[in-house]
Amino acid sequence: MTEHNPQAARRATYRHGALKPALIEAGLRLARAGGGPDAIVLREAARQAGVAPNAAYTYFADRTALVTAVANAALAQMATMMAAEQAALTLDADPAVAAVQRFRGVGIGYLRFARTEPGLFRTAFTIGRDTTATGSPDAAGPTGRSGIELLADALDEMVAAGNLPPERRPGAEYLVWSAVHGMAFLAIDGPLRTLPDDQLDAMGQRMLDMIGRGI
Repeated sequence: MTEHNPQAARRATYRHGALKPALIEAGLRLARAGGGPDAIVLREAARQAGVAPNAAYTYFADRTALVTAVANAALAQMATMMAAEQAALTLDADPAVAAVQRFRGVGIGYLRFARTEPGLFRTAFTIGRDTTATGSPDAAGPTGRSGIELLADALDEMVAAGNLPPERRPGAEYLVWSAVHGMAFLAIDGPLRTLPDDQLDAMGQRMLDMIGRGI
């Protein structure tokens, strides 16, 4: 009787192209457990994937390349949570109210991801890239839309519903993003991290109200 070797089975699968996602998944585990991108080590990701370190270089030239791929995957998970918040909404029959609800869902999903997945949140924004990186296909969730695209869609819906004057729409996603990201950062790495969850929830709601009135 042949003894089953799980590691050999994994390697056989990797010969068919599954090694790259396995390494990214290992990188996500390392970032989650280690609190951020500094915990992502190419050699350890290869070890967790059950392959020799040299095998990882087939897909990633260096650690930075792996961290970039993990950052994209973290952005995709954030987009998944943002879309889930929207999908869970009971939308009002009034299009104007529904547009605001969907806008708030995007913001709540962003804040929730930061607080429930701080290691992945830190990793998502660790690589110094331009704004196009956050909208890349690799950063998209199951809806096919990245987080910044979900926000842009919500703002476009607010324009169509009459909540947001068209002349104030250009670039509004970056203003909203900056404000929400600031609170998310303060809640996981700044002085707001000492506040209880219910207070942070209430503050997040009030901030989104404030943004909604101000944009």
